[in-house]
Amino acid sequence: MTAFRVREVEERDWVRLRALRLEMLADTPIAYLETLATAERHPVSHWQRQARGRPTGVRLVAEQEDGRWLGTMSGIIAEGTPTLVAVYVAPDVRGAAAGVTDALLGAVERWALQHGDQLRLEVNELNPRAVEAYRRRGFVMTGRTTPYPLDPPSLELEMVKPLRQS
Repeated sequence: MTAFRVREVEERDWVRLRALRLEMLADTPIAYLETLATAERHPVSHWQRQARGRPTGVRLVAEQEDGRWLGTMSGIIAEGTPTLVAVYVAPDVRGAAAGVTDALLGAVERWALQHGDQLRLEVNELNPRAVEAYRRRGFVMTGRTTPYPLDPPSLELEMVKPLRQS
């Protein structure tokens, strides 16, 4: 098990945020709403803004003691609902044993509880590994779909997870 901590991204982290975003886009391009080529062209000011985050959102990173970023997850309010976005865990620390995914998701869920009773996400239908990972963590399909903007024949599948027990 790799020792790491989960923390919020800060503006001073913009260089590492950029590097991780490029890694994410190279690893799983179908999972994000921009291409690697587009991200590589963003100016420094874009990355600084991204690292600053949104007043009503949260951008988290799992950081190893040596400073390596193992993964990231963010939460935004979309359509009035806490929404999980920008999910990535490095291939060598994926899976329950490493604990990175669960630690990041737990932190986003705690943030989401301040804004609603459920956490929603959209996942591409061509990413069955991610769909299954979300199912194992309590997310269920809503039946709602939207076209994936970068590849319109494929669909984004909406999933939600209740955060409060009734």
